[in-house]
Amino acid sequence: MMHALAIGIGTKNKNDQWLEVFFPRPVFKPDQALIDSFAAVTGYTGGNHEIELTNTEITALAKIVTDDVQRNLLAELMGATRPIVLTFIDTDSALKSTPETYLKLHLVSHRFVLPNEQNLEGIYPLLPNVAWTEKGAIDLNELEAMQIAERLKGRVLEVSAVDKFPKMTNYVVPSGVRIAHSARVRLGAYIGDGTTVMHEGFVNFNAGAIGPNMIEGRISQGVTVESGTDLGGSASTAGTLSGGGNIVINIGKDCLLSANAGTGIPLGDRCTIEAGLYITPGTVVQLIDEERNPVKQVKARELAGQNDMLFIRNSRTGVVECRTNRQAIALNSALHSHN
Repeated sequence: MMHALAIGIGTKNKNDQWLEVFFPRPVFKPDQALIDSFAAVTGYTGGNHEIELTNTEITALAKIVTDDVQRNLLAELMGATRPIVLTFIDTDSALKSTPETYLKLHLVSHRFVLPNEQNLEGIYPLLPNVAWTEKGAIDLNELEAMQIAERLKGRVLEVSAVDKFPKMTNYVVPSGVRIAHSARVRLGAYIGDGTTVMHEGFVNFNAGAIGPNMIEGRISQGVTVESGTDLGGSASTAGTLSGGGNIVINIGKDCLLSANAGTGIPLGDRCTIEAGLYITPGTVVQLIDEERNPVKQVKARELAGQNDMLFIRNSRTGVVECRTNRQAIALNSALHSHN
C-alpha cells in the first residue's frame, strides 16, 4: 500500500528550487482508486515522485477525482499562480526531495504517524535554510533585495526566523491543543489531543507528546512523551541530536520531570525526577529498598524503561538515589479537557 500522497502549495526561489511546501489535506495510505485518478492525468507510473501541476491538469483532476476532500481542494486551487505540486510517497524510504520531506513532516503533525515511525534519512540537505517572513519563505540569497524593496515602500520586512524548519502552526493546527508560543513547536512535531505547550515549552520535529500532557520543558528530536506526563519548567530530554546518541528516549505515562530536571535514559510509567536533577546514562545511582536501606549502585542505563522510579539527590551526601515512586502525578483536568 502507498505510504501517502498529497497536493501542496509551494514556494520556489529564482533558480526554480523548492523552499517549502504546504500540504493542507494529505492522504495517508490512499486507496488505489484515488492513485489511479491522479495517474490518469499526470502519467504517474509509481515510485516516490513529485509532479508540478499545471492549471489544465488541476482542472482535469477536479473532474475525475471522486474523493470529496481532494476534489474540493482541487477546485480551490483552480487558477493558482503559486507552484502546485502533487507528491507521491510510494514507499517509506530515504528522503530524496524537498516536497517529499515536507509531506513526511506534515504526516507527523497531522497525527497520521507517531515520531520515529517514518524513515527520515537524508532530511537535512533537503531542507533549505531560509528566511521566514510575513511574506513567506525567502531564499537567503534573495533576502536583501526583498528588504530593500520593502524599505523603498516605507515598510520593514519582518524576519521572524532563519532556519530549516518552520513553525508547525503555519502548516498544521491539531485539534484540542494549546500552544502558547507557536515558534517553539516545529513542523513535524506530534502534539496530541489535550496537550498544552506553555511559553517555555519546546517540541522538535519527529518528537512529541501523545496527549494529554503539560509541556513546559524541551522535547528533543526523537523523543516521545506518553499520556499524562508533565515536563516542568526548563525540564529537558536528550534526543538523538542532543547528547542522546543512538538511544531513543521514551517517557512513559504519568511521569513528572520537575523544573530543570532532565533525562538521557528512557523512563517507564509513573516515574519522577526531582527538580534540578539530570539523569544521564552514565549517572551512578544508589538503589534504595522499601525500608530506605541502600542496596547497590548501578549506572542509570541499567534502569532504562523501568516503571515506578523516583530519582532524587540526597541533600546530605549528594548521592543520586532511586527509590520506589509511591505516588503517580495527575494532570489538572480543567487545564487539558477544554482545548
